[in-house]
Amino acid sequence: MSKATSSAPSQRMLRVGEQVRAAITQVLQRGEVRDDLIEKTVISVSEVRMSPDLKIATAYVTPLGVSDHAKVIEALNRHAKFIRGRLGGQLRQMKYMPEVRFRDDTSFDNYKKIDALLRSPEVQRDLEADASDDTDQ
Repeated sequence: MSKATSSAPSQRMLRVGEQVRAAITQVLQRGEVRDDLIEKTVISVSEVRMSPDLKIATAYVTPLGVSDHAKVIEALNRHAKFIRGRLGGQLRQMKYMPEVRFRDDTSFDNYKKIDALLRSPEVQRDLEADASDDTDQ
């Protein structure tokens, strides 16, 4: 009997991802990474996705107040091995310390686009038309 494969992350991947996210956040908050760009930037770690074997952690981050996210992401990836080493104390229960990769979190941009669409005159007109149809009945 074979297991059905699914693209959704398992409970274990989600739990470990959240633990890694919290550990990365603590390392960044404590200022352990000695890089001028990282030290002066507030970085939000919104999500960490783990590979199925838990050996790769992809951290989605948003540098706040910085127009060029690419430079901050590049600096984080340059210091990824150091950050990985600093995670050891908080992730002692893991058999293997995951390799950390940093990516720009674009979900906030997507939320802005959706919000702008919902506020557009065309959508507002359609919503008003639907509301008037409901009151007629």
